[in-house]
Amino acid sequence: ERGALNALLLLDDEARALARQLLGAMRHASLGTLDPETGAPLVTRIAVQPDADGAPLALLSGLAAHSRALAADPRAGLLIAAEPAPRGDAMTHARLSLIGRAAPVAADPARRARWLARDPKAQVYIDLPDFRFWRITPLSGLLNAGFGRAYRLRAQDMLKPPAD
Repeated sequence: ERGALNALLLLDDEARALARQLLGAMRHASLGTLDPETGAPLVTRIAVQPDADGAPLALLSGLAAHSRALAADPRAGLLIAAEPAPRGDAMTHARLSLIGRAAPVAADPARRARWLARDPKAQVYIDLPDFRFWRITPLSGLLNAGFGRAYRLRAQDMLKPPAD
């Protein structure tokens, strides 16, 4: 029955681990925002990395349309997929759709160093006055782990557990 194919599965540790793996490896994502002038959706591709707890951290130019949109309305959507994309049908590969709230955060030395360790080429623009870090705090997510394997996630299912 078609309805059974669309059902969400009970969340398990394997699904949580896959979501955290996708977040931990992310380098780019598709960012969805709302245009402040029209209210229309705007989707852009951004550079993104995990913050210390695994939450998405983006380094954005204040000149970009998505930065202006987030400043006006912090609601954000991210689509995160494995990179480089595996071969075969892209619709069978794991991907995470995340709903969150974006806010500028300080470029403290640890955050800046983590960013540059993963993206040394960012040295060219990371200190320009119009660039700043935006943290996208997850509220919920939808993990598609492959055909017939979909899960709803809460923030705590995606973020790294606190250190003991």
